[in-house]
Amino acid sequence: MGFLDRGLEIKTPEQVGAMRRAGLVVGTTLEVLRAAVRPGISTRELDAVAEDSIRSAGATPSFLGYHGFPASICVSVNDEVVHGIPGDRVLADGDVVSIDCGAVLDGWHGDAAITVAVGEVPAEVSELMRVTEEALWRGIAAARLGGRVSDISHAVETFVRSAGTYGIVEDYVGHGIGTQMHLPPNVPNVGRPGRGPKLVRGLALAVEPMITLGTCETDVLDDDWTVVSSDGSRAAHHEHTFTLTDRGAWVLTAIDGGESWLTALGVPFGGLD
Repeated sequence: MGFLDRGLEIKTPEQVGAMRRAGLVVGTTLEVLRAAVRPGISTRELDAVAEDSIRSAGATPSFLGYHGFPASICVSVNDEVVHGIPGDRVLADGDVVSIDCGAVLDGWHGDAAITVAVGEVPAEVSELMRVTEEALWRGIAAARLGGRVSDISHAVETFVRSAGTYGIVEDYVGHGIGTQMHLPPNVPNVGRPGRGPKLVRGLALAVEPMITLGTCETDVLDDDWTVVSSDGSRAAHHEHTFTLTDRGAWVLTAIDGGESWLTALGVPFGGLD
């Protein structure tokens, strides 16, 4: 492992392999949580499901105790954009819930998020979820060795702007990841291409667009964690951790490594497994 370009953490292939193992814990846990989401379940119960899944795999929840965060996952409902604290809230039909999950295994972190509909949701909410997830994958698909971090940002923004009138949250961004959950560089969801650090082998990034049905403005609730849309509009959040190999992108937190999405978008899949 080495450092270059203002302190970026560059992993060896073996270390990237270790991150893949952590990423699979996260990806598997999110699929367990997706299946668990239903009307009548509390956000605290989802947190318990997540912690059991993570610990059963021999990993530790990254979020638990992070700067005092009191739970193993973030669960954000409806107008909550990110960092929602699990508790007594019971999910109801028509809710939309974003679940952010992190795990550390053998000192290496994985971080990903999904947004799930609870029962039937309005068509505009379903479309918001679709646009947010595809924006994530468009961002990853834009990454190339020798390119720049803002190539990802530009691809996310361009796709969202082309899809309709949405708020792209700018105050919360993606990030580098590895021996810590949050490392340089920041990965914004808006920006011009060709800027920021160079994309090189061994750099791992978490890309995470947060999109609302209203404006990009947000507020933080009195719990000092939960971020909500200022106008009360619904929000969605999708995230994956990925790296670049000589062949292309390898999504470390996706069960299939990202192969299905990347192939559908017409870009090479760089996975090693």
